[in-house]
Amino acid sequence: MLSLLSHLPQYWTDGAIRYLDGLRRGLTEPFPLREDPPPVTPYEVVYEGGKVRLRYYRAEGKPQPTPLVLVYALIKRPFILDLLPGKSVVQSLVQHGFNVYLTDWIPPSRSDTWRGFDAYVNGDLANVVRAVEIREDTDQVSLLGYCFGGLLTTIYTALYPEQVKNLLTLAVPLDMSTQQIPLFTLMNQFSFETIDLITAIYGNCPAWFVKAGFSAMSPVHHGLDKYVSLYRSREREDYVRMFDLFERWMNSDVPLAGQIFLEVTKEIFQKNLLVQNRLQVGGKAVDLKRITCPVLNVVAEHDDVVHPTSSLPLLELIGSADKANVLFPAGHIGAAVSSAAQKKLWPQVGQWLQEHS
Repeated sequence: MLSLLSHLPQYWTDGAIRYLDGLRRGLTEPFPLREDPPPVTPYEVVYEGGKVRLRYYRAEGKPQPTPLVLVYALIKRPFILDLLPGKSVVQSLVQHGFNVYLTDWIPPSRSDTWRGFDAYVNGDLANVVRAVEIREDTDQVSLLGYCFGGLLTTIYTALYPEQVKNLLTLAVPLDMSTQQIPLFTLMNQFSFETIDLITAIYGNCPAWFVKAGFSAMSPVHHGLDKYVSLYRSREREDYVRMFDLFERWMNSDVPLAGQIFLEVTKEIFQKNLLVQNRLQVGGKAVDLKRITCPVLNVVAEHDDVVHPTSSLPLLELIGSADKANVLFPAGHIGAAVSSAAQKKLWPQVGQWLQEHS
């Protein structure tokens, strides 16, 4: 026990520094992208516009006919999808023969508070798809959206069904009628006045506000348990390296543009308009029945951020005939980086994509 306590101060210090650095990002201008770790999979930036850069990862061997656009969430940096050799979603998809394009969202500055779903979906994402289609000389792309990115791709596919060959969603926050989503339940406690006050004061939703919501879901884990596990595994170089990179990602929070924060909190989290086909984006109704392409909905069975009950209803709401749920025994992040996911889930996803490409 004394040995454990003698090691804890350094771990606590490191954790405190990471946490304070995460808070800093919400009080300053955009996240310094130079702080991202080196990529595992080589890429080149092939497009930049609005608040997005587009990374291109070349397929191994002969590429599949339909390119894949991987759409990440807006609130953290995307390197969790290319974390380590053998623990990289991007690497797995490239090895299955896909030209992969990953959205690298540029964090909003104070001048971007006006950006809502219209700007991100009808603007940035539509331009990304157009850029890929031109570059690949194709009329359609496959879309894979993770968490908030899955929300963006679902809305995009409903508005532009003719552009999407296949839609894949991973841990998509969709139906907010369930009470089993800790983060969303927390967001639902805020009145419209409080939400308006946050954006009135800060312009954008500060990164520390989002981070506080995630930390509040599991305070003992974030404050103590993970450091105890690190101490116990301190001799395992692979574990320590994984821990360091994961903590780096956990503290890579960035602000959320003010308008989209208002829209997602009020219209999706609290009013649940998307599943009612009542959400308006750019003056157009988002009708999920307009999604008719093949759909693979990947749901993390032990997800404590987006509960499975929020993701599973997708198939009932869309118009596709070719559609399937994959319920995988992992958590929100484990579905992307765990050894089990890399050995079982992502080969299954890659095979499904090959069959539908």
